[in-house]
Amino acid sequence: MVSVIIAIIKTLVLLGVLVIIHEGGHFTVAKLCKIKVNEFSVGFGKTIWSKQGKDTKYSLRLIPLGGYVSMEGEDEYSEEEGSFSKAGILKKIAVVCAGPIVNIVFGLLVYFILILVKYGLDVALSSTVNFMGVFIQSIKIIFTGGATINDLSGPVGIASIVSQTSTIIDFIYLLSVISLSLGVTNLLPIPPLDGGKLLIYLIEWVKRKPLKEETSLKIQMLGFLFIIGLSVFVMYNDITKIF
Repeated sequence: MVSVIIAIIKTLVLLGVLVIIHEGGHFTVAKLCKIKVNEFSVGFGKTIWSKQGKDTKYSLRLIPLGGYVSMEGEDEYSEEEGSFSKAGILKKIAVVCAGPIVNIVFGLLVYFILILVKYGLDVALSSTVNFMGVFIQSIKIIFTGGATINDLSGPVGIASIVSQTSTIIDFIYLLSVISLSLGVTNLLPIPPLDGGKLLIYLIEWVKRKPLKEETSLKIQMLGFLFIIGLSVFVMYNDITKIF
């Protein structure tokens, strides 16, 4: 029982750090672009803690499996000064890409520091380059059909892997790997992932006009249903692997 509780705590810490890093990327770039952020939330569901800042509400919610940055005019058009809907297309692209890119940079930086402390600079540099190479190769395997949907893991699978880490070094290494994976996954061109939003903005950039609101909503809804279905399958798959 104790080991299960420890595994849950470690998983929540790992996911919490990655969510803060990811959403912090969106938040920081939005602020730099003078876009109004209404809420920065870690978790979903019922609010268990919140604090209202000058422009932004900061909250911690009950279900610790994600988070979000709610920007003025992101979900529906707003004429308010500093709204996302009135921002230029390049600013929108920058905000959307910021979360995944920060995850990727964070993952590489954590790995580099981990090796640097243990082996020194020269070993750390070469090892990080090799680490990047292995990770890129893994991505190629996914897109060339070398991996199947059964190889995917969700929160349950991550918890199972985290429970097997016995040292802080193992935990930090896993943190770097999952941060990289999270960054790359979020860049996939599937709405409502960041990559899906990026695809829509790139299309609008090429067409030099926004998509019809009805078309955009349909794309988002189809992507959302796909993500929900995939999440349910991955969770079921993770559970069957454990039991």
